[in-house]
Amino acid sequence: MLKVIVADDEDLVRSTLRTILSSAPDVEVVAECADGHLVAEAVRLHRPHVVLLDIRMGDTDGITALRAITALADPPAVCMLTTFDMDDYVRAALRTGASGFLLKDVDPVYLLKAVHDLATGGVVLDPTVAARVVGALNSGEQVAEPAREALSSLSGRERDVVALIGRGLSNAEIGQELHLSEATVKGYVSAVLGKIGASNRVQAALVAYRGGLIA
Repeated sequence: MLKVIVADDEDLVRSTLRTILSSAPDVEVVAECADGHLVAEAVRLHRPHVVLLDIRMGDTDGITALRAITALADPPAVCMLTTFDMDDYVRAALRTGASGFLLKDVDPVYLLKAVHDLATGGVVLDPTVAARVVGALNSGEQVAEPAREALSSLSGRERDVVALIGRGLSNAEIGQELHLSEATVKGYVSAVLGKIGASNRVQAALVAYRGGLIA
């Protein structure tokens, strides 16, 4: 069973997400949090695979909660829930180690796929959010050129891997796409992150976007 924690200070948002997630037979919402102060403790108690975390909530914003979660031993994947006017928060969440970004009104089918992808090591960037993330972190050619240079250091197979990371695929899905074992994909992912200077899969996905591997 895939365990999920939903953290948002709006009752309606939590209720909607819980209803969608609970419709899947292999997903269980093990806890809900309306206050950012409570999220890390809920993670320690319930050991979820995925946390859906409001990027700005209550007295403790989502970035503070994210920082507390990523400081835990063996932290879960954390996907930030955002709206269209949160560029500064998106930048901070990316630096802090978020595994993905979704809009709060995410399509139910996409949400369920996203949660499964996150639980298996995938990165999730809602297409609309991805454009804003890239826009928030670069200024056209000034940042695109370093990304292209970083990608030029990769072998052809490594470029294939980073492009698939950018599309949000998990290691298992990348292995299926490229006809490689999951262990081999893990090795490629580690090598790719080191070569392009990315600390996590979301940052690798952004390099793929900036460098033109993903339209």
